[in-house]
Amino acid sequence: MKLRKYSKEIIKDSYDVIIIGSGISGLCSAALLAMEGKSVLILEKHFKVGGYTHTFKRDNYEWDVGIHYIGAVHKKKSFVRRLFDKITNDNLHWNKMSDNYDRIIFPDKSYNFIAPKNQFIDSIKSSFPSESHAIDQYIDILDEMKKVTFKYFSTKALSGISEYLLYNYLTKGFFKYSDQTTYQVLSKITSNEKLIGVLTGQWGDYGLTPKESSFGMHSMIANHYLDGANYPIGGAGMISESIMPVIKENGGEVLISTGVDRISINNNRVNGVILENGERINSEIVISSAGVVNTINKFLKEDKNYNKYKSNLNKVESSGSYVCLYIGFNQTAEELGIKDTNQWIYPGYDHDKNVNDFRNKLTDEFPVLYLSFASSKDPLWQQNHPGTAAMEAITFSSFDSYQKWEKNPWRNRGEDYEEFKEKISQKIISMIYKHAPYLKDKISYYELSTPLSTRDMVNYNVGELYGINHTPSRFRQKWLKPKTSIAGLYLTGQDILTAGLAGALYAGVLTTSVILNKNLFKKI
Repeated sequence: MKLRKYSKEIIKDSYDVIIIGSGISGLCSAALLAMEGKSVLILEKHFKVGGYTHTFKRDNYEWDVGIHYIGAVHKKKSFVRRLFDKITNDNLHWNKMSDNYDRIIFPDKSYNFIAPKNQFIDSIKSSFPSESHAIDQYIDILDEMKKVTFKYFSTKALSGISEYLLYNYLTKGFFKYSDQTTYQVLSKITSNEKLIGVLTGQWGDYGLTPKESSFGMHSMIANHYLDGANYPIGGAGMISESIMPVIKENGGEVLISTGVDRISINNNRVNGVILENGERINSEIVISSAGVVNTINKFLKEDKNYNKYKSNLNKVESSGSYVCLYIGFNQTAEELGIKDTNQWIYPGYDHDKNVNDFRNKLTDEFPVLYLSFASSKDPLWQQNHPGTAAMEAITFSSFDSYQKWEKNPWRNRGEDYEEFKEKISQKIISMIYKHAPYLKDKISYYELSTPLSTRDMVNYNVGELYGINHTPSRFRQKWLKPKTSIAGLYLTGQDILTAGLAGALYAGVLTTSVILNKNLFKKI
């Protein structure tokens, strides 16, 4: 679909709703609101739509920037599948990955995460036969958390007297475990550190190690994949490509390369936005899908209550930064022997030690290396990219390592920056060859994205992947919800619910429900 940039000629005098950012939560909100008869305008600063769901191309290769797999959508009756079907008019299709969706790799042994749940349990028990009871306890806790998580989410729609009366009742079951770190919960059911290391082998999916992450966050990711993983047919870019026509067909508009400078507020009420070019667009409702840090520090920076809003940011912290090596091959995945199983490679079972040692420069070993193979997951890959294969290799990084180049423009950061990137790239490639020797000397193209790339393309200030960190205290922040203290200003995205595509998607439904005063979760 051809997208337009801002021009006065195509802008209405006013809109029912303006949405800042075209990530999945913004797209979801826009589609649902448009289908409810609201005039909707999405403003996207980047020249591509989709946030972390967009893809990019080089020659005949294409790579995901954020979506590598998603759970549940192979079940037609699951909420996430029904929601996707609704906002895409049934035009987004999924390929179920092999049952062995994740492989957790340590120096001494590898462990397979296999769907569905009973096979996952059997696989882990076969590696830890003496820990059978602990594994059953773990699954029981995951089941318990699955039941109470939605109750917690429902409090995000409450305000006033209903929040006062219902909040404690609806959250107590969730807080029982979310107030603890992942490690605290697991260490109560087992003393086997290797088992804990394996069960937390997906920590990169939410960006925080076991001793720092809330078990609430861990449980959501673990539950999400227990029954299998999927990949969008045609690539991750098909997500936004399938949603945008629904927005357009229902009278909505999406503009690219159109950055917002600030939200216009008068007497504590929204009345529109001011673009970076100085132009004004009117609306009595504005949804920010740009993250709470951007919303407060950028869009509310001139509001008289800015300091009050900023004080909330002192209660949370930005998530970690990563680098990603995008790799292309001039052979097919089948010729290379590449399967669709994601690989998580670790130097040891203690994930916190791995990260701390790397962060404190006690070791130069990457604390995690995640390998994803889109060309093996997408059945249309060969049709769209004949004779090639692609993969992404992602590892933990630090924005501090790139700070000296942060003021230099994209693609013009200097030779020393390129030399530093090449050093990191070769280190990643060396690890890939170690664990996949059949790929040695087969790489035809590679390109490294850094936290600066993420900052420039997705507008996260320190190149973070997951917005704000999902610590135990983060889930106690009542202000992280759609409705703000400014009349007409709403938040959406992973910051108000939880990390990942599904979390941001649900946030879109939640925010729309609050605006319409209608429970869309029951209608989908």
